[in-house]
Amino acid sequence: MILGQDVKVGKLPAPQARPQRRGWPERLKLVLMLAPALAVIGLLFLGGLALAVMQSLGYLPFLGRTELSLEAYRHIFGREDFFRSLFLSLWISLVATGVSTGLAVIAALILRRQFRGRRWATFIFQLNIPIPHLVGAVGILFLFSQSGFLARLAHLAHFIDSPAGFPALVFDPLAVGIILQYIWKSTTFIGVIVLAVMQSVGEDYEQVAQSLGANRWQRFRYVLLPLIMPGILSASTLVFAFTFGAFEVPLLLGQRYPSALPVLAYRYYTDADLNFRPEAMAVSVFVSLAVTLLIFVYFKLSQKVAS
Repeated sequence: MILGQDVKVGKLPAPQARPQRRGWPERLKLVLMLAPALAVIGLLFLGGLALAVMQSLGYLPFLGRTELSLEAYRHIFGREDFFRSLFLSLWISLVATGVSTGLAVIAALILRRQFRGRRWATFIFQLNIPIPHLVGAVGILFLFSQSGFLARLAHLAHFIDSPAGFPALVFDPLAVGIILQYIWKSTTFIGVIVLAVMQSVGEDYEQVAQSLGANRWQRFRYVLLPLIMPGILSASTLVFAFTFGAFEVPLLLGQRYPSALPVLAYRYYTDADLNFRPEAMAVSVFVSLAVTLLIFVYFKLSQKVAS
């Protein structure tokens, strides 16, 4: 008894166990488990990238060229078709990513609510995930070309005089067909990620904001959007990087000139004149560096959002 009061002695909290460091056998086991994946990445990706860099610098021993130089980069940066292709690729990526992100957030907001048929609606929304981009591009071609289904349907309905009067949405200067294909495919990809983030966040924060008088828009703008922003950033960055470096859809649905940067690199590479090979590799290296820079910017933005 101290100062006339009983002193109750409580149990001291148990000391937290320190994380045990991995021993050499466990580290070696982990390295061996990752070895097949690391070998594929190292040999195929890094090896191919190193070969592309060497050829972009003019190292072509089969042509008798072994001296390294930046001549290919000076050539492509002095070409008008390179900058036209660059602007076209940026246009496609920005518009497709922006529209897909907006539609994906709207779809996720709808699908997170409880309503009759929600399970089927979510299933239908995810149906196009396993469909390859090339199959979707063929579908866009059959639907929106001037000899496609919609053009013939509009002609039968007497909206246009002939199928050729249908608006040019494929092989057009604005790359509408390419953008439509990416929107159709990317909206589902981003929407699934955003929906998963919304479900993990829950509705508790929004209910608290509602009890404080916040309306629906304020709850979304100031409560939900900051919570799901990391998921939106990660998904939209992946989509932008993919659309910027994609090849098959711009090749099938794009016009001949200007073409997207990957298509331009392919045409340089398949040119009968092998002297275009360094320029093709220079364009490919430029695309790789642009995607790497984009990923770096994403990490900086994600750190800023997290803080």
